[in-house]
Parts: sequence; C-alpha cells; structure tokens
Amino acid sequence: MVAVKDLNERSREILRRVVETYLETGDPVGSRFLSRHLPMSLSAASIRNVMSDLEALGLIFSPHTSAGRVPTEAGLRMFVDGLLEIGDLSEDERGQIERQIAGSHKSVEDVLDEASKMMSGLSQAAGFVVAPKFDAALKHIEFVAMDPGRALVVIVTEGGEVENRVIEVPVGLTPSALTEATNYLNQRLRGKTFEEAKTILAREMEFQKVELNELTSKVISSGLATWSGAKPATALERDDPLGKSLIVRGRSRLLEDVHAMADLERVRLLFDDLENKRDLVQLLGLAESADGVRIFIGSENKLFSMSGSSLVISPYMDSRQQVVGVLGVIGPTRLNYARIIPMVDYTAKLVGRLIN
Repeated sequence: MVAVKDLNERSREILRRVVETYLETGDPVGSRFLSRHLPMSLSAASIRNVMSDLEALGLIFSPHTSAGRVPTEAGLRMFVDGLLEIGDLSEDERGQIERQIAGSHKSVEDVLDEASKMMSGLSQAAGFVVAPKFDAALKHIEFVAMDPGRALVVIVTEGGEVENRVIEVPVGLTPSALTEATNYLNQRLRGKTFEEAKTILAREMEFQKVELNELTSKVISSGLATWSGAKPATALERDDPLGKSLIVRGRSRLLEDVHAMADLERVRLLFDDLENKRDLVQLLGLAESADGVRIFIGSENKLFSMSGSSLVISPYMDSRQQVVGVLGVIGPTRLNYARIIPMVDYTAKLVGRLIN
C-alpha cells in the first residue's frame, strides 16, 4: 500500500486539499478549484495530471462523470494518518465539556449519558458510550412514598454512591407495606451485589408468601428490578450478554447534512446497524489495546462496512488504569476529524476521572 512518504510534495498538497474540501463541503473537488486555492502555482492541466496519478494509486476517485474527485477510504486513511493537522481544544471548549458532563451530584449513569449527548452535539454525528454494568455491594435500600401509585427507591452502595429511582406501586399502598419492604431487603441483602441480590430475592420470594403480604411483595420485586436495570430496554440503550451497556445519542444529527440519495442510503444502513447489531459492544475489544484515540474508516470496521461509516473511539480507564468502557462518535466518513479526535480523547480522560 502506498504511504505518504511515497508521494512528492505536490501530490501530498493536492490530496490534502481534496480531502479537506470534501470533508468541509461534501462535494467533488475539481482542478479549477484547486488551481485557485493551492499554496503553489500550478496550471489546471498539471493538477489534472497529479489527480490522475492519485486516482491510479486508489486515493481519490470520480463519483460520476464530472471532473471532480473525492477521497477513497484509502485516501482518507492516508490523510488521517499522515496529513491531518490535529489541534487541541481551547480552554472554553474544555470548560463547556466539563460543565455539561460533570455537573454536581450526577450518578455514573448520568455522566455517561451526558457524555454521549455532548459528543453528538459537538460532532454533529452520533455519540455513543459502551459502559460497564457497575455492580457494587449494597449498603442500604429504602422505599419512600410519593404520589398515589408511585414510590421513590433510594439505594446506597458500600462505595458511597447514592441512586434514586421512581417506581410504580399499587394505588392505596400503606406506609407500613413500604416499611416492611425496606426492612425485608436490608436484612437480607446488605453487602450483596445486585446479581447476588436478584438471585437471593428470586429464591426467597418463592417461599415468603406467609411472611409478606401481596402488596409488599410487589414493592420488593419491582423496586429491586427497576434499580438493577430491568426496565424495558430501547433498541439503542440496552445490555448485552457480556455485561456491557450501550448508550447512543444523536441519530437525528446524521440526517442534517445529507447531500444526495446515496448519502441518505448510507445513513439508512447506519441506522439499521445501530438498531440491530448488538455486537456494537465489540468496540470495547477494538479499543482495549489502544493508547488513546483509534479511528476506523469505512470497511476497516466490519460492524459498519455496509454503511461506509467512520468510528472515532477511545477507551476510558478506572483508577487502576484498567479499560472499563469505550466512548466515541459514529458517522459518515465525512467527519470533521481534526475537531472530533481531540474532543473524544479529552472526553474519555474526563469520564475516567469522574467515574472514579
């Protein structure tokens, strides 16, 4: 495969301009345009000769009969690896990211959800997080009455994390039933993880009908199930058998810059991938061995080869520097790599710091 060092200065500069212009506009780039914008003085005929050479190398191609060219996946890869000038985030941009993700009293779940939404907003693509299912030991559980038909479940883990979730309960539930449910769970589940708690609860609920009335049983089973994530999962926010959760935000942004029916078809295929491929969590494996940001362009990643999409991903670490999850951006290959790469890198470091 041809490398950047194999190209002369003229070829490198023309390839750079073709890719940068395509990423900015989405349109094919012609020799007349390049002759006006290159830093060197070249005739349109000389530029066409260079473009023909680049096309023969498989770095650019003509999408239709016009003279304009767009980069191939190989051309994009060469640009990202050897020609892209990656800047750094400004202090204002860092502050914006921190304010959105790190607000006070946010749970781990909220931090990860905000991270995926923030990356979607700044990249104009879809942001995602592959997250671990935290399974800390329980310290205290309490049910608090709210409106008729609803109660608040307060969970405190031994690590000090506090979670609150609202559950539906039978209308007319008495305060004594809530107290009974609280006492039942705290006596049996203190120090247990959620997986252990669910197993114990399922077993004991088979034999507790003499001890507990029907209303209390409903509060116990629905309360623990809701907190441990047994609510109906959406297609893009669900758990996989390997114990990873997937959060994707910002699909609508993928439709904001569609130039042609071919682009629309690629976006449709990407939607299908996001909806149906639970093995998206394999992204964790793609990034586990990475030190920082990794970029997958088009067919380089088999999960999205049909839609010709790009992934910019980075792992985030726990306090022991172990990979616990992956976050990043999914979108058409025409991403703003120079902006997205430092954003994903900084967000991964920030999320790792916050969840610890």
